[in-house]
Amino acid sequence: MTRILVIAKNTFRENVRDKVLYNLILFALIMIFTSLIIGQLSLGNEVKIILDLGLASISIFGMLIAIFLGIGLVYKELDKRTIYVLLAKPVRRHEFILGKYLGLLYTLLVNVAVMTVGLELALLYQGETAWSVFLNLLPAVFMIYLSLALVTALALLFSTFSTPALSALFTFFLWIIGHFGRDLLYFGELSKSVFVNWICAGIYYVIPNLSIFKIMGSRHIIQSLSFYRPMDPSVVAAAFFYCLLYCAVILSLSIAIFLRRDFK
Repeated sequence: MTRILVIAKNTFRENVRDKVLYNLILFALIMIFTSLIIGQLSLGNEVKIILDLGLASISIFGMLIAIFLGIGLVYKELDKRTIYVLLAKPVRRHEFILGKYLGLLYTLLVNVAVMTVGLELALLYQGETAWSVFLNLLPAVFMIYLSLALVTALALLFSTFSTPALSALFTFFLWIIGHFGRDLLYFGELSKSVFVNWICAGIYYVIPNLSIFKIMGSRHIIQSLSFYRPMDPSVVAAAFFYCLLYCAVILSLSIAIFLRRDFK
């Protein structure tokens, strides 16, 4: 466990030095504070506009950070030949994968926290926000973070056997498809073919179901916040355990693939 934490700490330091990271965070904060200006153009919907653009910015730019940093977790070590030095030391391959993953999760946690603070400052500046919105904001951001943890695991999986360009492409496509999994299942149910129904159901249960991280099952992740409805704790718990199980399976596949790679 000590070696895993050391690798995670070093991974966090490497990610902090990445210029792409700061550019994405800065652009996300700009989008959040731009919502203040756009909110002034609305008629009594300032809070809703700020929440819409703010949480959307956290979700989208968090996804970009997870993909662009995740696809390079293994490839950078191979490209710089530092993987040979690491594996020559008493570091097992599964410890390397888990350490890289935890390091990026901590990086995402810090970034999401910074963007959340920016969103809360925007709401405070607006000055007419009910405190219930601030309370509902925390579980909403936590749901976004869970989806980012899942995306990170996918990016890490592809980075163990593919190039950064293909890894980013595969992860991004799965991120998109993961939001329409229920539509795919519904299409299979409407189909008159039993074979098509099985295929659609199989794909539905294999691909990540990112729709589970949407608040109250709404179409937009901020809908429940906009109408000040409290979040059901069972929804958060279900999303947490789903993320935990799915990430465990993906990380196990990543370790299995990495163990079979020959670095001679």
